[in-house]
Amino acid sequence: MKFKYSWILINVLLAAALVTVIILGFSLSLRLITRHGKNVTAPDFTNLTLAEAQALASKEKVNVKVEDSVFIRRLPGGVVYRQQPAAGSTVKMGRSIFLTVNSVVPQKITMPNLVGYSVSEAIGQLRNRGLELGRLSYVRDMATNTVLGQSVNGATVAPGDLVVSGAVVDLKVAVSNEDNHTTVPKIIGLKYVSAVDALHERFLNVGRIHCDPDIKTYADSLNAVVYQQDAKGAVKALGTSIGFSLTLDTSKLPK
Repeated sequence: MKFKYSWILINVLLAAALVTVIILGFSLSLRLITRHGKNVTAPDFTNLTLAEAQALASKEKVNVKVEDSVFIRRLPGGVVYRQQPAAGSTVKMGRSIFLTVNSVVPQKITMPNLVGYSVSEAIGQLRNRGLELGRLSYVRDMATNTVLGQSVNGATVAPGDLVVSGAVVDLKVAVSNEDNHTTVPKIIGLKYVSAVDALHERFLNVGRIHCDPDIKTYADSLNAVVYQQDAKGAVKALGTSIGFSLTLDTSKLPK
């Protein structure tokens, strides 16, 4: 009888040990597959050629994929104009960073119908089509935060019209008396495009931009960072213009 109980105990212990090994093995495999805990900071690919972006991605343990292209006349053809997730974001090792590259030749884009969309939805539609958001003009209307009109260079653009890729689209947006303010985000330390995006996401416009003397080209401005800004953290009316200063000298950034 004693032998029988010993045999049962040994089998129970062996079964427990086997289950433990299986669980540990599964956990280890899951960690390897999902790269659990292996987070990296998304590098900044803007203004790099695709070859340079791929080399940097390999070094920083992420992947890059060209998602779209735009045509910015002031920017060299073939360089990265925008990325998603943004530079500085925390991402998993091996994550794909999607790039928008400046086209060598201008392309024609079909203008979407943004009327009736929220501003956030309209911004997404513009980016998906390779178009840029210009100024947000707010008018009193009950359908708050809804796009009422769209224009390029001051002229109304109808859905289906062809516009140049990278064209700047201004939006007329409804706003009520009750819901007409937003908080100015901190954009110090951000590069130019990221700073503009951050302001637009808070329904603010880009105001006067001061550039240091060493910023001589549009490509320089894309590499420059914001070191001063207006009204950080203040509550402002929707559509308020926020100015900022750009520099290539990162020592000017506040500590």
